[in-house]
Amino acid sequence: MRKLLLLTFVLVLSVLGVVRAEVAPEQLVRSTADVILSEIKKNREVYSKDYAKLYKMADEKVLPHFDFRRMSQWVLGRSWRDATPEQREQFVAVFRDLLVRTYSTALLNYKDQEIIYLPVPVQAGSDEALVKTEVKQGGGQPNIPIHYSFYKNRDGQWKVYDVTIEGVSLVTNYRSVYATKIREKGIDALISEIGDSNKKALTTRK
Repeated sequence: MRKLLLLTFVLVLSVLGVVRAEVAPEQLVRSTADVILSEIKKNREVYSKDYAKLYKMADEKVLPHFDFRRMSQWVLGRSWRDATPEQREQFVAVFRDLLVRTYSTALLNYKDQEIIYLPVPVQAGSDEALVKTEVKQGGGQPNIPIHYSFYKNRDGQWKVYDVTIEGVSLVTNYRSVYATKIREKGIDALISEIGDSNKKALTTRK
């Protein structure tokens, strides 16, 4: 199950290229998917030998279009309000690196699964948008539904603030896990744990 979630996560992130306000989010998801997936196939061998390059590609091409601060705020919930400004910034930084690492690990498992795009038009004047896709599985397995939640920020840019995979929200999932850890050890311990895991991943190979 964990491998499936990781593989699905790479498909989630791989379609999120440059998102601009003047083009509807669902159109951009479709138009940039081929470019990012081509990058994966073309450089798979290089990335498998050099994780730093893999992380750099993920960081530059995909993850800048997520609103990590908003995601972090929702993931921490009440703990965000109780945290100091320094703790908030530290958490945003390690959480961002965690998603880069998760994406990069899953990247090498991508095997040309087909992505199906389900049109969901953005209502005129709306600052929210939902892009629905499905990952087509082989062997008669059911498609995996993936929904991207966008909002338009003050600069007029569309940003991703949540992803739902098979009905499970990325934000909600992390919120549940982290709430338990914060209750048991505190937010500083959680930040340290995520940070240490990120550092270890730079030298660990699959």
